[in-house]
Amino acid sequence: MSMGLLGRKVGMTQLFNPSGDVVPVTVLQVGPCQVLQLKTKDRDGYEAVQLGYLDKPRRLASRSERGHVVRLDSKRQKSRAAAGVASVPKAQCEPKRLIREFRSPVEGYQVGQELTVALFEKVTAVDVTGVTKGRGTAGVMKRHHFRGQRASHGVKKVHRHPGSIGCNTFPHRVFKGRRMAGHMGHVRRTIRNLRVVRVDLENHLLLVNGAVPGPNGGYVMVRQTNKLPAPKVQK
Repeated sequence: MSMGLLGRKVGMTQLFNPSGDVVPVTVLQVGPCQVLQLKTKDRDGYEAVQLGYLDKPRRLASRSERGHVVRLDSKRQKSRAAAGVASVPKAQCEPKRLIREFRSPVEGYQVGQELTVALFEKVTAVDVTGVTKGRGTAGVMKRHHFRGQRASHGVKKVHRHPGSIGCNTFPHRVFKGRRMAGHMGHVRRTIRNLRVVRVDLENHLLLVNGAVPGPNGGYVMVRQTNKLPAPKVQK
């Protein structure tokens, strides 16, 4: 299964396994998701399933967002219908806050179909993609874990500075990629091979062992992991 679901990060807690060991888990509210569109090779050049998550109020949705999920009567639509052009099937649902695509074969899926966390009932490990917490502009000690300068006599108000960044007469410039202060966080990251601890079908919850990028309430993409197990060493 290369298909996945969209959801939000609820937070972290801990569980106890049958042997009494503490298991740190992240609670994810996954689904239900609506299938909004099916991408095919003939029409789009690739195969993918487009999902939508969380209803968006119509007053906040643009006309294009509403027209993506339901059929709107327009001059262009009427002219295409008069010319005999078949209209693309719509999901007939509310506009969605989060829309993402999963590269997957479209066989077995239909536009308007609802997918729930039951998709992961028999899955043992998942990959979770999210956006990390934004830290703003950070210095080198926080961003790159620099040691800083000495706190001894003669060092004046430069204890957290990076120090020298360039070279001498040659090459007379600063090399690209030099670690400096700057924007930290708010980047897309994927945590792979997180073990599925529990699936709560009634509350649409998925509990995975370990941490997930992003703040509580942040959007995530969850799919079955493609990380292969380590090969066994022949003795």
